[in-house]
Amino acid sequence: MTALRHSEARVGWWLTVPALAGLAAFILLPFVLAVMLSFTNLRMGSPLPVAFVGLDNYRLAFGEPAFRQGLFNNVLFALIVVPVQTALGLGLAVMLNNRFHGRWLFRTLFFMPVVFPLSLVAVVWVLIFAPGPDGVLNAVLGALTLGVWEPRDFLNDPAWALPAIMVTSIWQGAGFQMVILLAGLQAIPRQLYEAAAVDGAGALRRFLHVTLPGLRNPLIFVVIVTTILSFRVFDQVRIMTRGGPQDASTTVIHEVVRHAFDQGQVAPAAAMSVVFFLIVLAVTLALRSLMRQQGTVR
Repeated sequence: MTALRHSEARVGWWLTVPALAGLAAFILLPFVLAVMLSFTNLRMGSPLPVAFVGLDNYRLAFGEPAFRQGLFNNVLFALIVVPVQTALGLGLAVMLNNRFHGRWLFRTLFFMPVVFPLSLVAVVWVLIFAPGPDGVLNAVLGALTLGVWEPRDFLNDPAWALPAIMVTSIWQGAGFQMVILLAGLQAIPRQLYEAAAVDGAGALRRFLHVTLPGLRNPLIFVVIVTTILSFRVFDQVRIMTRGGPQDASTTVIHEVVRHAFDQGQVAPAAAMSVVFFLIVLAVTLALRSLMRQQGTVR
């Protein structure tokens, strides 16, 4: 029996080799290279020899107003998008868990934005947020307010640029949460709802005391994954606003790309990447530790 277990363990380790090789090649190795480059003065196209500069790039990164603004925008983006998107996905999942005619069509329509390329979604929303009375959103708001609404240039307004990207992200990603939570809803035994109804529990009490406890683990998974995805937002920013206006919608990844490829400052971009990686790792571990304390994650 022991020999059989050892044989199964060896087979299991061999089966994980492709995944471990992928992690090493595409995550571990790039991170190690970024750490090494962050201590140098490497600049793309520079004739100067590469030299060790210590922590200068880290001091430069934290002294960069655009980088600090990007960190703030990332945190604000996560604090708003994660709960709103999760609540929207939960509401859609609860609605589509009920039996009604054409339910499959609504499931398809709500999930469709998830499979669209994010670049395509961003371009569509650029058209929706187009300035002037001919813009879709401006026209709709003008019609709803009977002409009171003043047309705005959402993507070129510092007060509206980041919220516009948030709306785009929420619309594009809510279907993912919906599918995960819908699968969780279908795994909750119907007997629990029947027992709660027999005890006189109304719809709200059944939702609070049966649905939410039954969705604890799917909700935790959705929150953690959505938090990680919200910190790595880039495509929408690059296509819709390019971080503007006045860095109002920039993010850390956008600043990394701008420094590395637009300005050729590879070493400062590597330092920003390392700092951001450690922040996201700390947030993920904190969430996991919190869930472990509640007995939901092992």
